[in-house]
Amino acid sequence: MSISLSSLILLPIWINMAQIQQGGPDEKEKTTALKDLLSRIDLDELMKKDEPPLDFPDTLEGFEYAFNEKGQLRHIKTGEPFVFNYREDLHRWNQKRYEALGEIITKYVYELLEKDCNLKKISIPEGYGVIVLNPNENYIEVEKPKIHVQSSSDSSDEPAEKRERKDKVSKETKKRRDFYEKYRNPQREKEVMQLFIRENGSPEEHAIYVWDHFIAQAAAENVFFVAHSYGGLAFVELMIQREADVKNKVTAVALTDSVHNVWHQEAGKTIREWMRENCCNWVSSSEPLDTSVESMLPDCPRVSADTDCFVILKKIACTDRHELTSWKSFPSIFKFFTEASEAKTSSLKPAVTRRSHRIKHEEL
Repeated sequence: MSISLSSLILLPIWINMAQIQQGGPDEKEKTTALKDLLSRIDLDELMKKDEPPLDFPDTLEGFEYAFNEKGQLRHIKTGEPFVFNYREDLHRWNQKRYEALGEIITKYVYELLEKDCNLKKISIPEGYGVIVLNPNENYIEVEKPKIHVQSSSDSSDEPAEKRERKDKVSKETKKRRDFYEKYRNPQREKEVMQLFIRENGSPEEHAIYVWDHFIAQAAAENVFFVAHSYGGLAFVELMIQREADVKNKVTAVALTDSVHNVWHQEAGKTIREWMRENCCNWVSSSEPLDTSVESMLPDCPRVSADTDCFVILKKIACTDRHELTSWKSFPSIFKFFTEASEAKTSSLKPAVTRRSHRIKHEEL
């Protein structure tokens, strides 16, 4: 790791100060002079001295990146994935570059959802077929207001010279503290505070809010849930809070690598029984798609999300990964929904029961 010139300059100064402070009156004068010199050095500016300007492209092409046919972000010239450490020893600059690219990708994903998936991006939707919840956005960050606290020493009987000396030391201490804080956390430029969104301060609250204001009021006769990871926990909490309404409205629930726990969440017996009949959890597994997977919890059946390997840029990649379970299990999930809808229409047993029996029969 390289060391900037500013670090080489500051280090001997601090060492000399430590040595000087052990000396006599003459040495104290030198200490005062050195402190005065340090007070004139802008540490924040020194840290940014060798940093390139934070001027980044506003398109993927400008960053020389593009999405391939598999939907993977790759460099146009090298074909390699995104590299965070584009410039060595410039973490702050690399972070800003990463954030700028992230904003472009966010817009690109929204465009795909609207163009390819025929979704509409509206603030308060009603009367459409797909609702995409956003349970992770529970607060906004705003800059903390600066509070100026008047020093208590101003009202004391201390001589003016002594007060000025104290204030100067206090300012120098704060400057050093701010510098080291920025060094430890360079991407945080401002002190921020979190303002939680009313009635949406957690994923669980968000799920209940969307249910009460949109899903419960929708005219749809068959409602299906796809809940991934913590979304499964949020759905179980929704059932606990709105059990009768959910049972009346929801036809089937597909969980993908859900982290719910009916014991820890204290889900009642009637909820566990309903989940066994109407839910299925596709989990990370090395088994083929829909293969039954043993579960320690008495809730819903667990089946494999399929971990077939495929080739990406001459490398073997497998989907035995948490974040890919939804994508790999989609064909099976929609088949599961179709069976559940048909079973409801024909007044047969819920499809998940027939499905689980069929899997066990095939294994035998």
